[in-house]
Amino acid sequence: MYKWNFFTTNEIKPQGWLKRQLHIQASGLSGSLDKMWRDVKSSGWIGGNGESWERFPYWLDGYIPLAYLLDDEEMIANVRKHMDYIFAHQRPDGWICPCADDKIEEYNTWALILFTKVLVVYYECSRDERAPKVLYDVLKNYYTLLESGRIKLFITGRNRWFECFIAINFMYERTKEEWLLKLANILRAQGAQYLESLEAWEHVFDTGRADTHIVNISQAIRCEALTCDILGEEYQDMAEIMYDKLYKYHGTPVGMFTGDEHLSGLSPIQGTELCSVVELMYSFEHLYARTGDPKWAERLEMVALNALPAGISDDMWTHQYDQMSNQIACIRFPDKPIFKTNCASAHLFGLEPHYGCCTANFNQGWPKFTLSAFMHNDESIINALPVPSMLDCDTAYIKLETEYPFKNSFKYIIEAKKDFEFYIRIPSFAKNAVADGKAVEGDMLKISLTAGESREICLTYEAVPCFVERPHGLNTVKCGSLIFSLPIKYEKKMYEYGEDVPRRFPYCDYEYIPISEWNYAYSDTDLEVVRREIDEIPFSSKRPPIMIRAKVKPIDWGYEEGYGVLCKKVPNSREPIGDEREVLLYPYGAAKLRMTELPLIN
Repeated sequence: MYKWNFFTTNEIKPQGWLKRQLHIQASGLSGSLDKMWRDVKSSGWIGGNGESWERFPYWLDGYIPLAYLLDDEEMIANVRKHMDYIFAHQRPDGWICPCADDKIEEYNTWALILFTKVLVVYYECSRDERAPKVLYDVLKNYYTLLESGRIKLFITGRNRWFECFIAINFMYERTKEEWLLKLANILRAQGAQYLESLEAWEHVFDTGRADTHIVNISQAIRCEALTCDILGEEYQDMAEIMYDKLYKYHGTPVGMFTGDEHLSGLSPIQGTELCSVVELMYSFEHLYARTGDPKWAERLEMVALNALPAGISDDMWTHQYDQMSNQIACIRFPDKPIFKTNCASAHLFGLEPHYGCCTANFNQGWPKFTLSAFMHNDESIINALPVPSMLDCDTAYIKLETEYPFKNSFKYIIEAKKDFEFYIRIPSFAKNAVADGKAVEGDMLKISLTAGESREICLTYEAVPCFVERPHGLNTVKCGSLIFSLPIKYEKKMYEYGEDVPRRFPYCDYEYIPISEWNYAYSDTDLEVVRREIDEIPFSSKRPPIMIRAKVKPIDWGYEEGYGVLCKKVPNSREPIGDEREVLLYPYGAAKLRMTELPLIN
């Protein structure tokens, strides 16, 4: 296994369907929040009287790489305008958060930690030489405040302390100053240690506690990858221990965990918060870079290509707070919600269903996924994620033409500027992998190139659809990195309302009301892949580029007791109540209403 480094937006650019996906994002909420959403538009970070904590930094964390990946001049100017204001209002001692001096002791410094990540992202995208000096002063001030005892970590800062190591690692590599090591150790000493919570993760929680909060946990999985080197500790792959425990007791078919808002068990009708989706993706990106272990790249693909598009509307103007594996309707629960600690409308598609953190935070998902397509070390480059993209760096120009994950053929156009080794990761599900007419063995294809050499490499492999067993005697269908669901047709009911936080088309709220049957069981093990051209919307809910033909029979499934818009966790009966019929399964991310976990009754 190799340790890899990330490229930046200066070297990687999206291509094909991935570029279209980023353009859709830029035309939706991501590109518009500072124009229409109070918590960003009027944020205290830019001199307003609105929310002055995490939401503006969350938004910047995705908006900045999105702007630079697309080379969008208007968006880049907007980034610069916001950063200019924040830089100009940094205090002489280094403090940068929008907080009065006499309130610093009360300020939850998770927002400061988050903004240090933003400063690193901004510098890597813009090469604005002001950013490292601003970051240096922020970290030095933070160290002074913590070391003196004037402030301590509490609440979210205590539970997400390790996020500051992205900036600490960046700054220590540049300066090697001893106080950065002391800051790292202070944060670890005051921060929560999630390995102490492993036993608690075997249970379901109806009340909130920090160590069972799904977003805290999704971030904590990357803790060791971020911290071990600078702390001088040997990497032990503690993330695998955490992931195994979480997946065993709370896993979903798409590699996520239920958490609405806290760990919620193995039921297909519990929710998963969208913030946890993008944070788990970011964890997997860092874990793969730190270890080179292919399991993290495969898990990243599962989450990114299924759970991420599932929780966001086709036009990316609305999103869910909670998504469910078996989601037959997105209608406000009239009484008690099924969710453990979230509200009755958390599964609606809207501007900020339940709570606005996901509105700001989901923006990082696709841009950072794009930036993980290629990675490098001193003498090598790897194509870690085989999605359409282009790399132009000091070592090589590499363009990958592909429609993966919808088709499994890849064309690499390479121009070597230096001698280097090029690696292509082959996923574990790949069958009959062939590169330039020769069979490929193992999980890696290695090509040696010399300076001035031009190469074209054509790679293909097969992905075979199969059933995967799930808890409660249910099954799901998988093909490659995609999970497939029985789609449910629906009508939308639009809600425009609100004055303080207005919902106005296209950023209003929607209920999705089912108008087709959903009470089925799989009745045959035969599965057939059906493909067509990719739509302008890659994960289109109306015209997905890949489907699977399957056979089902209706069964008496029933509604969860007390809920008329929620299927039972498990069906009343698995006996057929009608004739066999053929259906087309959609990718999980394209099926906004869906049944993903069904019995297999043959």
